[in-house]
Amino acid sequence: MQLAAVITVVKTTAAVTNKSSATAQLDGLSAEQTTPTPHAAYDAWHLLGLLNLFRGVIAGGFCLLYFSGKLLSPLGSQNPRLFFQTSLLYVFLSLVLWIFIRQRRINFIQQVYIAAGIDILLVTLLMHSSGGIESGLAVLLVITIGASSMLLSQRSTLALAAAATLMLLGYETYNGITSHKAASYPIAGLLGFIYFTSALLVHWLAHRIRETEALAQRRGIDLANLAQLTQHIIQRMQTGVMVIDQYSSVRLINEAAQQMLGFKTAGNDTPLYQLSPELAEQWQLWQNDHDYAPSAIPLRQLHIDILPRFALIGDSAAAGALIFLQDMAALAQQAQQLQLASLGRLTASIAHEIRNPLGAISHAGQLLAESTHLDKHDQRLTRIILDHSHRLNTIVENVMSVSRRRPSQIELLRLDEFLQRFVSDYTTGKNIARETLDISIEPADLQIRFDTSHLQQILVNLCDNGLRHSGHQTELPLVTLQAGFDHSATRPHLDVIDRGPGVSTVALPHLFEPFFTTETTGTGLGLYLSRELAEANQAHLSYIGRSGIAGIFRITFQDPRRQFE
Repeated sequence: MQLAAVITVVKTTAAVTNKSSATAQLDGLSAEQTTPTPHAAYDAWHLLGLLNLFRGVIAGGFCLLYFSGKLLSPLGSQNPRLFFQTSLLYVFLSLVLWIFIRQRRINFIQQVYIAAGIDILLVTLLMHSSGGIESGLAVLLVITIGASSMLLSQRSTLALAAAATLMLLGYETYNGITSHKAASYPIAGLLGFIYFTSALLVHWLAHRIRETEALAQRRGIDLANLAQLTQHIIQRMQTGVMVIDQYSSVRLINEAAQQMLGFKTAGNDTPLYQLSPELAEQWQLWQNDHDYAPSAIPLRQLHIDILPRFALIGDSAAAGALIFLQDMAALAQQAQQLQLASLGRLTASIAHEIRNPLGAISHAGQLLAESTHLDKHDQRLTRIILDHSHRLNTIVENVMSVSRRRPSQIELLRLDEFLQRFVSDYTTGKNIARETLDISIEPADLQIRFDTSHLQQILVNLCDNGLRHSGHQTELPLVTLQAGFDHSATRPHLDVIDRGPGVSTVALPHLFEPFFTTETTGTGLGLYLSRELAEANQAHLSYIGRSGIAGIFRITFQDPRRQFE
């Protein structure tokens, strides 16, 4: 159920995240971004710098060719001096633009317009000094317009292409008038068509690339968030989760698994047998036979059993495997509820069959005791009948109270406040001194998850038992309620310590068995009922005292950070 819930949460989160990303994408692409994001702004300025570098390299190359006297035809064929002066001016302006780009004092869009205008004007002069449009230098404007179209909106891109085309047409008109040659309008028109085509094509490709990049970035953020969410869910799961590689080394372990195995931290490459030899043995058995059914592993230091489950990550063991550790306390709680339901129906019928003759026996004994013709011997037998009838009725009541117990209503409790109320109510009800019971809690703000009525019933049974065995003592307190926190197991506990002689080694194995008692007046159901109530709250009641020293019963609670039904 937990794993299915985790998968549902992850799928829902992913769907919501993807929907949000798609909405953000449509919103972001609906208008031109004149103020790019920091990453996009860096790329735009970087592209503008590369275009300026291309500009400087071309102009510098023209200057070097001029100085070397090896100008390639038709470069500078009509006016070499103008060609050199224009190239030198081109180099100078490239340096100025480089400074502007570095300082970024002028608006980005304005710098693109300025650089494109310089290119159109100076390339036209270079073309004029090299014999006109036939020199082919006008093709250089394709680079300028194409690169600028990656940085501007579609309207601005078309405006640059139109400006370059008009400059060519204007130049051809001027050249035809001054040189008395026929203007090459078809070539100019063809170049203009190339300008517009390259501008639109590059702008469309750049737009698609930006969309793809933005989508990839959003998907990357979504995946990172989803990975963090999944890791958080896995870390907070009640089920222990471990990932091991083909060499049986732990690659990942969540907090629940660390708590179950009693390890605070377990880094990568920690061998599995170091965490739990029993678990490593079962893993080997499962590797040899995937039909092997793992058995529960008892963790005596935590008073719990864990049930491992194994699953391969890939198609082979080389890809590693997942190990799920299930706390058997939850399963035991469910089984116990079923058991108690069956026991309730059984005891109800038994009690009905026993109580009727028991009531008749008790009533007959009372009538017999009222007779004035009984001697002392017969009166003693009558008292025995009445006493044992009362005891048998008490046993029936206790058995029925076990079977009729309501399901646990678990809540988060602050232990110090609960114990203060319990001691006050208990001493008042028993009419004993408040100092008879002592409270010791470390840390003071210790919290537990438990059913308040169940915990009160357990403590009443344990305190009654402690006072009964400490009766011959005169020092106060006779019973101490001492709470603490086990950091190695990350579980709180509560010790009920009396001043009695402790439980003998002979009685210890049978201490929590039903109807076992060392007293003639007891029913033997108090400790059994207390342990059953503890198990119903996924806690554990145990005896940790030593014979001849003191009686110490310990309730080990579940980790209060873990939610459970």
